[in-house]
This record gives sequence, structure tokens and C-alpha cells, in this order.
Amino acid sequence: MNFRQLLLFIPIAILASCSGEDNDYTEITNTGTQAVSEETLQILSGTFGDNINLNNLDNYANQITPNYITKDNSATNPITDVKATLGRVLFYDKNLSSNNTISCASCHQQAFAFSDNNNVSTGVNGVTGRHSMRLINSRFARETRFFWDERAATLEEQTTQPIQDHAEMGFSGQNGDPTLADLLTKLEGITYYQELFQFAYGDTTISEARLQESLAQFIRSIQSFDSKYDLGRIVAQNDNQPFTNFTDQENTGKDLFFRPPNQNGAGCVTCHAAPEFDIDPQSLNNGIIGVFGDATATDVTVTRAPTLRDIFNNAGIINGALMHDASMPSVVDALNHYNDIDATGNTNLDNRLRGGPGGNGQNLNLTAADILALEAFIKTLSGTSVYTDTKWSDPFLN
Repeated sequence: MNFRQLLLFIPIAILASCSGEDNDYTEITNTGTQAVSEETLQILSGTFGDNINLNNLDNYANQITPNYITKDNSATNPITDVKATLGRVLFYDKNLSSNNTISCASCHQQAFAFSDNNNVSTGVNGVTGRHSMRLINSRFARETRFFWDERAATLEEQTTQPIQDHAEMGFSGQNGDPTLADLLTKLEGITYYQELFQFAYGDTTISEARLQESLAQFIRSIQSFDSKYDLGRIVAQNDNQPFTNFTDQENTGKDLFFRPPNQNGAGCVTCHAAPEFDIDPQSLNNGIIGVFGDATATDVTVTRAPTLRDIFNNAGIINGALMHDASMPSVVDALNHYNDIDATGNTNLDNRLRGGPGGNGQNLNLTAADILALEAFIKTLSGTSVYTDTKWSDPFLN
């Protein structure tokens, strides 16, 4: 059965955007604000070749989505093709770093589900403090706060914080760094941004709000719903029945994932709800309190996690270490952690992991075979097109 031929798929409707006082949120269509001149096309062609064509924009706003995917947190900044295209350019542009060496995509690489297979990522003045989080299906999540410690209230707010971080992209305005205002001036002097902002907004003004809006639209457009799980879920009435396209081991893992601990399951679904497999926004710390590079430090502020989709690529290879401190090199390691959690000394541990009334920690009594079955099920959550679709790829000519 071909995924795109399945009749149960319906597109999510294109929503009208809200207007803001600064007129940065007024675009409500998938086309630019004016006709594209031949001169503009030639200017962009010199930088992007055929990768960016304003007369034939890639489809970001009206992608096919399974009808059982109901979450959508993009209402205040709905995706349009034109601004997501601008966001794609910004996402891959190394000019957004102070020394022109780092882009958003340096730490969030398409080949690794928009994460990094290194434990921490290299910035302009050092390394990131935590492992780079996968950016899969951020639109389809209940948790709308960002960073591992949820310090950004929205994805929009998150997008410019790494730019203003001294270690990451260097426009902090501290320690001799240039400021964000310096970045905006820098971008206004780049010819292709004059053309792209004119096309998207009707003028060449570049502001932080516009950077945030367009970057967030591009990131929310990154979706992955062509996995083995999706192929099985489409023809099943619900997640609780065996999927006909699964192996026995995968169905066993699925059953363990959904069955609560008091019924001899793992209860993973309590925090990672299907079918999006996003994190419950009320979740507290998961028992991982390490700090990368400092064996004596602890950090209980981490309460967020990415979706469980695309932990592995479509070849079954893990897309990098797990957890904020990259302390789990494999899914088996992570599952063994959840199988036996010590609550001692963790004041922010999620109550669901405290092991009941005693509160001493969780012990699921999963066998080695159970752990491997759960890993097999998690592998079914990995798609294919997210790694190859050119609309999410680097638009710059190399």
C-alpha cells in the first residue's frame, strides 16, 4: 500500500494569520506581496540556483497529514509557503552567526532528523550546553515551550535565542560580541534578503519579530508521518489492536508501550501520547539530571523532550545520543533507565516515575526481551521523506 494513495489522509486546512501591531504578522496568503520581477529572479538565482523559485514555491502550508493527527499549535502563526521559504533561507544561512561559520542547520541537521549526532554542538565561541533537540513535528505537539528547560515560552521566542548566545552564534552583545541590532543591519545589507523580505512583507525592513515568525514557520513545516507505524495506524481502528504490517516483536513492543505498569506494561504513552508521541507539557524531570562535561554537577530543571518519532533514521540507525546530556547512547540504555529509576535526591522528578505511594522510584520489571520489543516498536516511528525532501534542505549553492 502506497502511503500517499491512502484515502484516509486529509490535509490540515490553511489558517489565516493574525495581524500584529508592528505589521509583522499580516501575511495571510501563500504568495508574496507583489509580482516577481525578472531582476529579482536573477538575483536569487545567483545565490540559490533553482533551489528557491518565488514563482513556484515549495508546499509548506498544505502538506498531507494523517486524519488521526489532530494537534496543531500553529494558530497564532500559521504556515505560509512564502514565509516558510524565507525561514528556510534564514535557517541555513551562516550569516546569522557573528563569524559566518554557524547556521541553525549546523546544530539541527536534516540527516539526523534536524538534530546533531555529536553529543553537543560546536558554536562560534565553544559548544552548546546541552544536546541539540530534534525538530520533528514541533507543530503537532501539546508542549509549545522550547529548550530542554522550557525557558522559551514559544517556538518564535526560541528561534532567536541561539543567535544571541555567546557560545552558539555570537550576537549576544556581551563579552565583545555584536548585538542583535548589528545582525539586523548586517542582513539588511545582503541583496537576497532585500528581495526575500520585500516579497514576503512588502518592504525590506528586517526585525527580530520577522526573523522569529519566518523561522518558526519553516521549523513547524518539518513533519514526518510516513513511518511504518503510520502505515499500520491508517488501517487499524486504534492503537490497541495489532498492526497487520508489524512483526510479532513490534506488536509486543507496541502493547508494552501502551499498557500501564500496573498491568505489566511500560506505560510510556502516559508521557508520550500517541499518535504524535509528543511530551506531556505537565511532565517534570525524567530522572536524568546530569550536566554534560561535568560529572559532579546536577540539573533537575530539564522537563521537556522531543517527540519519540525519528529517534532512528529509516535505516534503523540512531540519530545521535539521547537525553539533554547525551548520556544515553542507545534506546536500550534509555529504556533500562526507565525500567529502574531511583528517586533519591531528585526534587523535581515526575510523580509518574516515583513508583507509587512509597515514592522511592519506578521499577517496571521489564525483561531483556521486553526492552528489545519496545526498541523495535520505537523504530517503527521513523519516517523517510524528512531526510530527503528538498524543501527542508540547504537552499544555498555549494
